Amino acid sequence: MAKVYAIISGKGGVGKTTSAINLGTSLNKLGEDAIIVDGNLTTPNIGIHLGAPIVPITLNHVLSNQAKIEDAIYEHESGTKIMPASLSLKETKKINPKKLSEISKKLKKITNHVLIDCAAGLGEEAKSAIKAADEIIVIANPEMSSVTDALKTIKLSEEMNTPVKGLIITRYKGKKTDMSIPNIRDMLEIPLIGIIPEDEAIRESQILKNPVIITHPKSKAARNYNIASKRILGQDVEIEQLKNGFFITLFRGLGFG
Repeated sequence: MAKVYAIISGKGGVGKTTSAINLGTSLNKLGEDAIIVDGNLTTPNIGIHLGAPIVPITLNHVLSNQAKIEDAIYEHESGTKIMPASLSLKETKKINPKKLSEISKKLKKITNHVLIDCAAGLGEEAKSAIKAADEIIVIANPEMSSVTDALKTIKLSEEMNTPVKGLIITRYKGKKTDMSIPNIRDMLEIPLIGIIPEDEAIRESQILKNPVIITHPKSKAARNYNIASKRILGQDVEIEQLKNGFFITLFRGLGFG
């Protein structure tokens, strides 16, 4: 059964777009058809990250009934399918983000997984993405402000009756300055899907306009995005945690162990 996931965080700059792109790419590599939708209509990033900032037909055209859904889907050289939003502020004014729910329902008929890269914050665009999703995946850094914003996101999702699939912790260094995994678990009380380390390979992949899954397939980041993707699919694979520069097994199953 096809699923729509809202990839969301309570703040910007935590690695939400990078996660959406690499989860989508990893799912494709695992034989699952996935489409990444840029639900960040005001400040879209998917096309920029993948070297296609301007395309003829965008999600905006679909939302304003100027184009068909199929015409706004593009296949990146990595094989990842994306539906970019427009960089034009003029086009942004014409659209109604609440129509995202209609589009997500139609996308479920043509793919296995829809990943919506949400806008930063918890405004109308983010709320529209939550409403359009079957489940949300929360992205957070291991720092108090980010985890607090993640908690607000979870509460909002619960108020909107959209289930939480789980949490992906990004930019994890395994240092004393990071919030500990147990503390984050205690605050958020949702399943842990994956831990993505701070990895230079991600920055290099962004320069190359390609997912780290493709550019650096053996990197720590790529390996752990693959783990997260398998757990999204319900596979019982181990999560790794960085400790003293090395990864160790952390949890089994989709819960917190």
